[in-house]
Amino acid sequence: MVVEEDRRSMEEGLIQQRHQNDIDDPRVTTCVILSTFVAVCSSFSFGCAGGYTSGAESQIMKELDLSIAEFSAFGSFLNLGAALGAFCSGQLAITLGRRRDVLWLDAGRISLGIGVGLISYVVPVYIAEITPKHVRGAFTSSNQLFQNCGLSVIYFFGTVINWRLLAIIGALPCIIQAIGIYFIPESPRWLAKIGTGKEVEHSLQQLRGRDADVSGESAEIQVMTKRLEEDSKSSFYDMFQKKYRRTLVIGIGLMLIQQLSGAAGVTYYSNTIFRKAGFSETVGSMIFGVFVIPKALLAVIFVDKWGRRPLLLVSAAGMSIGSLLIGVCFTLQGMDILPELTAVVIFICILVYFGCFAIGVGGLPWVIMSEIFPINIKVSAGTIVALTSWTTGWFVSYAFNFMFEWSAQGTFYIFGVVGGASLVFIWFLVPETKGQSLEELQASLTGTT
Repeated sequence: MVVEEDRRSMEEGLIQQRHQNDIDDPRVTTCVILSTFVAVCSSFSFGCAGGYTSGAESQIMKELDLSIAEFSAFGSFLNLGAALGAFCSGQLAITLGRRRDVLWLDAGRISLGIGVGLISYVVPVYIAEITPKHVRGAFTSSNQLFQNCGLSVIYFFGTVINWRLLAIIGALPCIIQAIGIYFIPESPRWLAKIGTGKEVEHSLQQLRGRDADVSGESAEIQVMTKRLEEDSKSSFYDMFQKKYRRTLVIGIGLMLIQQLSGAAGVTYYSNTIFRKAGFSETVGSMIFGVFVIPKALLAVIFVDKWGRRPLLLVSAAGMSIGSLLIGVCFTLQGMDILPELTAVVIFICILVYFGCFAIGVGGLPWVIMSEIFPINIKVSAGTIVALTSWTTGWFVSYAFNFMFEWSAQGTFYIFGVVGGASLVFIWFLVPETKGQSLEELQASLTGTT
């Protein structure tokens, strides 16, 4: 009994020392920056895939003589493949580690979707697990930034480059990643999960610097992992325990918000919206291509200063207002009231919608997902959350064109209502996660001592 108390006292002392080290030495090493860059290279391909159907729509439909239903199916196959990839992502991340899942990337939209489903889970989790807590939000949000870089390239060049060549562009960063993963360290949290204590310290030493004292952080990670493993057996049913319900509801709810707000449909088929509004597709795509990168930078800059909750609330409110205004403009256009003016206003509102989406709802659900699930349920809960995102995204991306044909204004009124409901959900259920270590945060959410 005395020995056990001494061991716990020593562990607590190391953890306290770790917190003091965070204050005294809040640096970010080259290894963390390089590891994050390698991880998010595939996110660029993700963005290219998301914007591809909009940029190449006219060329593909004309050359291959596709109907709306056929093209909608093609666009939605990315999400369908991603749902399959998401189904496997959690177990692969535990079995293979955080670095290796990206090798599953392959050619073709469904295969690309499978790869996207894998990286959508693994990339934010890996980044969150290697970065210091004071910059965790910014570094994890770089995942969304690189997605927007890929989206920007496709939107900007999609109207002038052949659709076959356009498809190749997104594969190039994967070459960098395939080489780079052999030079970056494994996640210390995963190493703690498989029980290699020395490797945990070695990984942390690479990430924090050779002269950094990593004993406190290593102790905190290993102690928390051990206690969680003793508490449950990491089975699928463990995530339905009462203490984990809130985290599961938060994760699933944020993914439903992200997809049901209509972003997948608007991203995949923005040229269809421009055409319906009477706005130039070429001008709209190019302006949009320039706009998407600086708007994504806002999340990276402010996520660790303002916090996750304020950005999510602003994001949901802005998307709701933007969607409702687009709906109003389409209503006025249908009544032939100021059609030239409403076309410009619709385009501006789409920019507002996407700007608000990028600073919060676009990337922060993945950031929060990577933070709130303890290591013992990260496989099962992460898989369910990612699967929720991609199956819902498939439904939206497939149904969008049919909804838009049914009623342009009605479609955006629905998205506006979803945005309003999102505000209520975020306000009452989503916690602030900035400024806490993953172990502190997960302990507070689950009541683990």
